[in-house]
Amino acid sequence: MYSALTSAQALPAANPAPSTIFVQLSDPHIREPGRLAYGRLETAPYLRAAVAAVNALPQAPEAVVLTGDLTDFGRAEEYAHLAALIAPLTSPVYLLPGNHDTREGLRAAFPGHAYLAGEGTIHYAVDIGGLRLLALDTSVPGHSHGELDDAQLEWLDQELVRCVGRPAVIAMHHPPFATMIGHMDKIGLLAGARELESIVARHPHVERIICGHVHRPVERRFGGTIVSICPSPAHQVCLDLQPEAESAWVLEPPAFRVHAMDPDGRLVSHLKPIGQFDGPHPFHDNGKLID
Repeated sequence: MYSALTSAQALPAANPAPSTIFVQLSDPHIREPGRLAYGRLETAPYLRAAVAAVNALPQAPEAVVLTGDLTDFGRAEEYAHLAALIAPLTSPVYLLPGNHDTREGLRAAFPGHAYLAGEGTIHYAVDIGGLRLLALDTSVPGHSHGELDDAQLEWLDQELVRCVGRPAVIAMHHPPFATMIGHMDKIGLLAGARELESIVARHPHVERIICGHVHRPVERRFGGTIVSICPSPAHQVCLDLQPEAESAWVLEPPAFRVHAMDPDGRLVSHLKPIGQFDGPHPFHDNGKLID
């Protein structure tokens, strides 16, 4: 028989303090100084504004995770420009390559980032506050689509076993599902998605899979968790779900993700627009709603 909850049961505790906060930026597509992306867009000022917005958050994040397409062509001059643009960030930074990046160029430009060390694919596990971040490299050198091979999937499974009992977040560039934006899905994760979903389904402590690539905020259920795609701090992909829609971009409002872990170990994901907006303004005056 249905029993209504009391108000005390139905309502969560007021304003619980987050135990961990981290920011996700994705797809800045930085060019060499003075060069325009697609012949018409200077992406650097957008990333500069994003960095300022992250540093201005009322709660400082414990880390900033950049989920790929850091540069446009993976050139040394682009990575040097990227490094200068993100240098003002006051939180630890974790980087992942996307299909526009090169592993060699990324490693060479950030020698102080020990988690990037090694050869081949870039995957690593680090602690961010109370959660475990597991980063996967979906890039395929010389191609736009993404893949996950058996070695990375096995590594992920083992790392998830090691962190049982702690919230885990998986970071990758290509989302492991079809977004219904046809031209992006054609260069999506074309190998390893089914295997990844099977692994995630065995590990209920995976709180979120965070991705980029699509330049839009998109969410989908996947393996018992949620996949969350972060928009770009610069240009967005046009929202057109017609399967053969033109591949095109638009200067919709840029944004980033703020992921906050609540005291119960659940991840709450927010979308933070980048820019100058009127406010804040109060709702109340002397305890009363302003009439």
